[in-house]
Amino acid sequence: MPKSVFRFLSRQPDSVELENEHYVLRLPRYQDFNQWHKLRAASRQFLEPWEPTWRRDELTEGAYRARVIRGKQEYASGQAIPLFLFHKQNATLLGGITIGYIRRGAAQSCMIGYWMGEAYAGQGHMFAALQLVIPYIFAGLELHRIEAACIPDNARSIRLLEKAGFQREGYLRGYLKINGQWHDHMMFSLLATDTDKGRITDSR
Repeated sequence: MPKSVFRFLSRQPDSVELENEHYVLRLPRYQDFNQWHKLRAASRQFLEPWEPTWRRDELTEGAYRARVIRGKQEYASGQAIPLFLFHKQNATLLGGITIGYIRRGAAQSCMIGYWMGEAYAGQGHMFAALQLVIPYIFAGLELHRIEAACIPDNARSIRLLEKAGFQREGYLRGYLKINGQWHDHMMFSLLATDTDKGRITDSR
């Protein structure tokens, strides 16, 4: 199992930070704006085909501050946990992953979504992020099921999910409006019982 650290200040911590020798995942902060803006702006054409339509003010500081506030509120309410992925050595922002639609009760499940800056794509960073996030979801949040929806044409994302142990479950017609159009999606899932106490391994 990766040498990871889950920092809990209390039963309901004010924040969350996941880390290993090479990466840190934490909630976005106001002071991350410059890095976030630079990375998202440089990666716009790379990201737009896979994301909801960017608003006109998408990259403004005001929109970013609203995003940080909303993220804190969602985390505090237990609805979602938006995380930024940083390279630990130089604190460089690489991308992000969100644990969203957290459902308790009988479901005990969540959905994950992620993005990676174009300059850092295809280098194993998001797989490393999943190695931190998946044990946190199963052991820390004590959820039973993780879902991920993927556009069928997104071969890179499909490979990532399958490498991380996710299984294909079905085909969802017109599931999400991406880049201005309704797209079919493939549904993937990972159960706590699919893993060794939430551990995933590199199967290459």
